[in-house]
Amino acid sequence: MSDTPTLSLPQGVVIKGTVRSRFDEILTPEALAFVADLHRRFNETRKRLLSLRAERQKRFDAGETPDFLAETKHIREGDWTVAPIPADLLDRRVEITGPVDRKMIVNALNSGAKVFMADFEDASSPVWANMVEGQLNLRDRWAGKIDFTDPTNGKDYKLGAKPAVLIIRPRGWHLPERHIEIDDEEASGSLVDFGLYVFHNAKAALAAGSGPYFYLPKLESHLEARLWNDVFVAAQSALGLKNGTIKATVLIETLPAAFEMDEILYELREHMAGLNCGRWDYIFSFIKKLARNKAYVLPDRSQVVMSQAFLRAYSLLLIKTCHRRGAFAMGGMAAQIPVKNNPEANAAAFAKVKADKEREAGNGHDGTWVAHPDLVPVAMEVFDRLMPQANQLGNKRDDVDIGTKDLLEVHQGTRTEEGFRENIRVGVQYIEAWLRGRGAVPIYNMMEDAATAEISRAQIWQFVQYGVALEGGVTADAALFKRCLSEEMERVKGELGAENYAKGRFPEAIALFETLSLAPNFEDFLTVPAYAKLG
Repeated sequence: MSDTPTLSLPQGVVIKGTVRSRFDEILTPEALAFVADLHRRFNETRKRLLSLRAERQKRFDAGETPDFLAETKHIREGDWTVAPIPADLLDRRVEITGPVDRKMIVNALNSGAKVFMADFEDASSPVWANMVEGQLNLRDRWAGKIDFTDPTNGKDYKLGAKPAVLIIRPRGWHLPERHIEIDDEEASGSLVDFGLYVFHNAKAALAAGSGPYFYLPKLESHLEARLWNDVFVAAQSALGLKNGTIKATVLIETLPAAFEMDEILYELREHMAGLNCGRWDYIFSFIKKLARNKAYVLPDRSQVVMSQAFLRAYSLLLIKTCHRRGAFAMGGMAAQIPVKNNPEANAAAFAKVKADKEREAGNGHDGTWVAHPDLVPVAMEVFDRLMPQANQLGNKRDDVDIGTKDLLEVHQGTRTEEGFRENIRVGVQYIEAWLRGRGAVPIYNMMEDAATAEISRAQIWQFVQYGVALEGGVTADAALFKRCLSEEMERVKGELGAENYAKGRFPEAIALFETLSLAPNFEDFLTVPAYAKLG
């Protein structure tokens, strides 16, 4: 007898992915009917909003730049606040993020961080098995069954007495889930991830003294926030939950969203917990939205830092905006990871994290993100020292005066061939790991996610488009890119070893990275064409 379950599917729903052991616990007829209802009610609006993104991009490509909206001035100037925030979200000083595999979930919940963001988006490769097993793991967490023994080494993983608060990040509005079709149409990855989690876990989380909490990625407008609010209201109604039970933190990680922070908070005010500075995606979005405008070519990624120019401006505006409205202002990701066998490099990495967190806490952020458990104590020490109270909602930052010009200020710095080459090495290695089903990848002592590869190919695309003169006199063009790509892949092969390199999916990753980097038109997200290559 096979242990592969057979699914009972509601009308109009087709599952195209392989059904493995226990998948029937997640893909129940009731859960799929719930997701299908959300799809039927909201997918047309989702698609219309994505078309509005494309129309807006055409205006940016023609030379328009983002600005605050005239039609919502009354919201920015109005005197309103968000609904009260639940007790277990009042102290968020350190949050850890990572994919939804079982080992990561247990380690993150036990890390000592206040919050764990379990990520179905940029830190996960959306292989079908990853997505469904992630839902199973989270259901097991609320069912008290997340403990397990690693079959490879016999190590036991058990949930501790005081686990971190759990927040889920579903995929962005632009991403499909091609393994589920509803009425002959691909499902939305956002609605699948949100719908399955909230259906199976909302009541269990509430019974445990927490709740259904979400991080919302990649929003580009308050209309997209309104759609999430409508989804929340419908889900709460269908599940018999009080309106406002679901709480969301929105990542401000696109350039247009930075001009609509008040409006996003307002649309989600019954469900709002805060905003977060999604710094890496924000850099990518800045390049992407202004890619056709030569005035906005950035220096090397390493010089695009949070303490200067448009990044400093948007983080300060986020703090002021959130605190005025009674919402939390979360800081950005420290991507550094421990450097093994090199105490000096490790100390330098930890010192960078400490300085970054001191800047955030000093500016008024209510908490921050780290990517590795070993960095939790580093960030915690800073926030405990500079923020002895639970949060900094009382720090209104009335001294901050940020306008359109500040949000568009380009960092000063150099554009180097080494930076160009590093973008190639990091970008290709990330895509290669992603194609193998890994979304959070340690590369050169940094924990990289999809935003890394996006910055890498976006910078190369922009440099090549404009024939940017790099330090030393060399010009960035297609010929330089191809030569550097060949040479840097030889370097990577040397770093990984020829055997490991040969076992990977480097030919596909190289081809995709080259196509996107040299394309005449800028592809919105590399994860969309790459998704077709996944299982």
